[in-house]
Amino acid sequence: MSEPRTTPEEPIDPVEANPEDHPADAPTDEATSSTMPEPDVESVDAAGGDVPPASEAVAADDPIEVLTPATRAPLPYAVIHTGGKQYRVSVGDRISVERLAADAGTEITIDRVLLIGGDGTTRVGTPIVEGAAVTASVEDHFRGEKLVVFKYKPKKRYRRRIGHRQSQTKLTITGIVG
Repeated sequence: MSEPRTTPEEPIDPVEANPEDHPADAPTDEATSSTMPEPDVESVDAAGGDVPPASEAVAADDPIEVLTPATRAPLPYAVIHTGGKQYRVSVGDRISVERLAADAGTEITIDRVLLIGGDGTTRVGTPIVEGAAVTASVEDHFRGEKLVVFKYKPKKRYRRRIGHRQSQTKLTITGIVG
């Protein structure tokens, strides 16, 4: 096998190297940069635009605060168990759970808290964290999306189509204690 040829990359057919191959009236890079009109800042400002001068746009002394995950305050969170499922929740989250026996607009307390974290330490329950609770307000009761269950056995003329809509409760998490 032969080694690939490597040559330094040069511009192909530059105007300066071969002026006879290019028409004289074709603009070069220098010609296009000098003939381009400069934008008229006064006309933009006079036309009603609210454009501050470049010196006033951003002052060099103004510090810009950038929030990174390290500088952002961690939000406490909890893992709760309700309706046979587990949910990771924080204050302000809205979740849909299996229907609970509570009226809309009431406050409920969920004491099956499996984990609490987010404040620098993580407490894991065995199986639940002692003294921990999550408070939530019941927003609404509704029925979930329809699921279709279709049973079929080939060559036996057996087909069953069954639909199901699960009753659910919408919760808004209001507090985490523990």
